[in-house]
Amino acid sequence: MSEKLEKEIVETPPAAPAQQQQMVQVEVDDSHVTASYANFCRVTGSPEELIIDFGLNPQPVGIPKNPIGVSQRVIVNYYTAKRLLHALSLSVQRHESVFGVLETDIQKRVKPMTR
Repeated sequence: MSEKLEKEIVETPPAAPAQQQQMVQVEVDDSHVTASYANFCRVTGSPEELIIDFGLNPQPVGIPKNPIGVSQRVIVNYYTAKRLLHALSLSVQRHESVFGVLETDIQKRVKPMTR
């Protein structure tokens, strides 16, 4: 089995307020990762960490009739959550600058049926 290693650029925090952040390359081994799709997430937490559940909602419009099955749970500390928030924000901003604003209100995206 061949292992796939990728290098990812990670920002390191400055040691002192006057110093600038450094970019460091970190090797990431994603050869054993499994991918899954989610159109639902729930975030809960405690004073020490956040719990992010991902699942598939088979009825994305309206209130689901059945419980949504959670298939993945990611637990992170607040420092990692803040870095994730920043990375996701940058990614969405880049996407919207190319493809336009993403409307998150599904009622505004649903087009009425014409007869």
